[in-house]
Amino acid sequence: MRNLALGMLLMTASAAFSATTYDITSPDGRLKAEINVDRTLDYSISLDGRTVLDPSPLSMTLGNGTVWGVEPKLAKVSRKTVDTTLPTPFYRADEIEDRYNAATLDFKGGWSVEFRAYDDGIAYRFISDQKKPLVIKEEGVEYNFPTDATAYVPYAKGRKDDPYFNSFENEYAEVRLSEIDKTKIAFLPLLVDLGDGVRVCITESDLEQFPGLYMVAGDNPHGLKGNHANYPKTKQQGGHNELQMVVEQREDCIAKTDGKRVFPWRVAIVTDNDVALASTNLSYLLASPSRIKDISWIRPGKVAWDWWNAWNVIGVDFKTGINNDTYKKYIDFAADNGIEYVILDEGWAVNKKADLMQIVPEINLEELIDYAGKKGVGIVLWAGYYAFDRDMENVCKYYSDLGVKGFKVDFMDRDDQEMVDFIHRASTTAAKYNLFLDLHGMYKPAGLNRTYPNILNFEGVNGLEQMKWSDGTLDQMKYDVMIPYIRQIAGPMDYTPGAMQNATKTSYKANYYEPMSQGTRCHQLALFIVYDSPFTMLCDTPSNYDAEPESRDFIAAIPTTWDETRILDGQMGEYIVTARRKGDRWYVAGITDWTPRDLKVDLSFLGSGTHKATLFRDGVNADRNARDYRKETIDIDTSAPMDISLAPGGGFALTIE
Repeated sequence: MRNLALGMLLMTASAAFSATTYDITSPDGRLKAEINVDRTLDYSISLDGRTVLDPSPLSMTLGNGTVWGVEPKLAKVSRKTVDTTLPTPFYRADEIEDRYNAATLDFKGGWSVEFRAYDDGIAYRFISDQKKPLVIKEEGVEYNFPTDATAYVPYAKGRKDDPYFNSFENEYAEVRLSEIDKTKIAFLPLLVDLGDGVRVCITESDLEQFPGLYMVAGDNPHGLKGNHANYPKTKQQGGHNELQMVVEQREDCIAKTDGKRVFPWRVAIVTDNDVALASTNLSYLLASPSRIKDISWIRPGKVAWDWWNAWNVIGVDFKTGINNDTYKKYIDFAADNGIEYVILDEGWAVNKKADLMQIVPEINLEELIDYAGKKGVGIVLWAGYYAFDRDMENVCKYYSDLGVKGFKVDFMDRDDQEMVDFIHRASTTAAKYNLFLDLHGMYKPAGLNRTYPNILNFEGVNGLEQMKWSDGTLDQMKYDVMIPYIRQIAGPMDYTPGAMQNATKTSYKANYYEPMSQGTRCHQLALFIVYDSPFTMLCDTPSNYDAEPESRDFIAAIPTTWDETRILDGQMGEYIVTARRKGDRWYVAGITDWTPRDLKVDLSFLGSGTHKATLFRDGVNADRNARDYRKETIDIDTSAPMDISLAPGGGFALTIE
């Protein structure tokens, strides 16, 4: 018998059905997938011998009626073991390990399925070797669990006439698998809690020439079933400010694709502790390698943002708004504080024209770009999806020549194949002209940040913008301590932190023009360290930051990409503590939900001895006034854990020399 820990395959025969089962295990031997080739093709997963996924079938139905995965005829099985290190620019570490065992099952008819077993998950994908283009009618994806486990489900807030038209922003509904709303679809990632610390996070990676995967209630009461948007048939310009293409009819298929290709990975991240869950890199590892050869021009960083704070600059002698005087104030603020970029969000181009070559008369863009350039600040422009798509080559060339550094493209609000194709085309075209992208109104990253390093950030998160209009029924503090274990698994998040007006649970209220955050000041500071965000927007106004110089200076000095990341402690939905290193400096931060906590932070990884540090912690009255904080210079002795108290909705942030 071959050694399973080395990923060798065992084959057993079933006399009743002539079924064949292949076992593939993770490098550490704890995770095992059993792949069963019978009248159908299915697989199951176990962790240390405990079943975490019951047999779950997989299939692909072609437009001509052929079904891969039904009555499959196995031709051969090949296997490999990989143990290497990947450079990871603009990521949470400068390099990461890529260790897995793989088995590829080739079937007669020109198709295969590849399985990979990592220490923290099992993934599979279909592979096609067809010579002619394919129409895909349906993909069968199922996750059948052994019990009626608790799921954390982000339902899509779709249009009544099209559930797939959504911005991929929502809280997580905590429901039993048997109680999932059968009238709704859920976008990914999605988490299932099997108890005793074992959690399974479902996501996908390497999404190309295919629609994004949703989950719906399965036929099995303890299961989930895959769902996709069908390919658009007819569309009409409309949506937000006429900047979207609204699908009116869809075809009777989900994809039209090349015949020879690999399909997206279906990923089950399996861990028995939440630190490992928040530490996973599987979405990045499973993505296609970079298609941009020269990335030397790509410059991550922070950006002064105008929209969230409603251009509210005070103490000036001009009327603030979408005009050159206001943006020069933002540029001055960025230059004075070492902030790399200023963004012109929606409003600089003529409204409802979907034409990025029509600029409002209050803006002289050439003057702003020249002014910013002399101060070492880059200009980024907001663009509605359809306006960018309809004139992409011309827009990218023109604004790149003008000196613009990147685009924030917004309101895609779909992930059918046509929109996925747009994202790949936009990334390629932008890179051609040395432009980076920040994608809002966008589905999960799904590894795109590896394939296109010029996509620096992605929304697809229920971020701080919600505070402009959401009442207190939105528990943003609970959401903040859930997404490091769910959404962030899929890649970086443009959450847009940094609010200087902070509120307790009782004092919070929505204010569109002078918004505040839920939770404490130190919670907001900590988000710059806890969240992966290579292109981070400072949400508040320069006036509010200048009134809070200690917080401003701390935020301005935080890097946005890292040489090393460690999740030190945490519990999904309760709290998290993250440490990140840039060069020889460490940044450590933690956040909690509305529950106050006394944490013991183990900093022994710093090595023995005493270390100088700057600490921002919640003030003693932060439970009454969320802006209350203390800044302290301290000596850290790593021989014992550091005690730190977090207020309700609180946090802490630590810089260690």
